[in-house]
Amino acid sequence: MLENILNSEIAAEAELGMKIAIVLRDDLEAWQRLNVAAFTISGVGALDGATGKNYNDASGNTYLPMFKDPVLVFGADASEMLRTADRARSRQVSFSIFTRDLFGTFNDDDNRAAVARVAGPELDIVGLAFRCERKTADKVLKGLKLLK
Repeated sequence: MLENILNSEIAAEAELGMKIAIVLRDDLEAWQRLNVAAFTISGVGALDGATGKNYNDASGNTYLPMFKDPVLVFGADASEMLRTADRARSRQVSFSIFTRDLFGTFNDDDNRAAVARVAGPELDIVGLAFRCERKTADKVLKGLKLLK
């Protein structure tokens, strides 16, 4: 009975068609892209319902859960990044950010302080990530191309 309820909840969420997106500035070096992607996606991982259940292998080892939804990575120049952040805000899509200033900080307190010093429109966002309904995500991401 409980398994049927859980399966129907999973099916209902799948019908909503959620999407996870990472948007990275296309002028970042490879190590910066990886760093920004890792930090921004951690915010999405903290959202309720973003991850599934733990994985278990045949030997009894347990592994951490992963995202339940597709994750797509897009590239953007400075103006496209600003436009994407504005679109997400206007649609009330919560998103994590990584600003250029964060390359010079080394802990969470300093990261938050660096963001708090700058007004939203002035943030030099080099990466962002979010999870939302697919149709909304498509509107936020319109015009961006997958990162190569």
